[in-house]
Amino acid sequence: MDEHKKGAVAAPRFETGHFLLIAGLGGRFSSDTTQDIPKLWDTFIPHIGKVPGQKGDVTYGICCNPDGKGGFEYIAGVEISKLDDLPELYRWIEVQPQHYAVFTHKGSLDTLAQTFQYIWKTWLPASGHEAADAPEFERYSEDFNPQTGDGVLEIWLPLKER
Repeated sequence: MDEHKKGAVAAPRFETGHFLLIAGLGGRFSSDTTQDIPKLWDTFIPHIGKVPGQKGDVTYGICCNPDGKGGFEYIAGVEISKLDDLPELYRWIEVQPQHYAVFTHKGSLDTLAQTFQYIWKTWLPASGHEAADAPEFERYSEDFNPQTGDGVLEIWLPLKER
């Protein structure tokens, strides 16, 4: 953890995101059950390329619909062009345009929890920014390999406008 505080996570870039329509498999999680999110991905991976209306090969992990008690919904999904013909099996969410701090996670998925902890517990309080009440998401590049950690994984943290 000390390594993260010393700069293993690079400073973010700031972007205005665009509208996204994401569909995939979802579940409810808490800080005590986040270790189960990889199982959700294992279930979703065979669906990639077969989701009706899928756009591209980028995948997303969307954290949304918090319950105010530390619980949230997580959707492992892909961008789609329309909701028509989307089977009920899939959860979907509209991500509205928003201002984001975008962090690049380098290395294994095993250290992703530490990266999130650094962002929320160290970077955000010291940044002068506030998190917005909007979905936060992971964006996995087309070439991301979950086994090796190769490829680009970005964490998009929604920020309130100043």
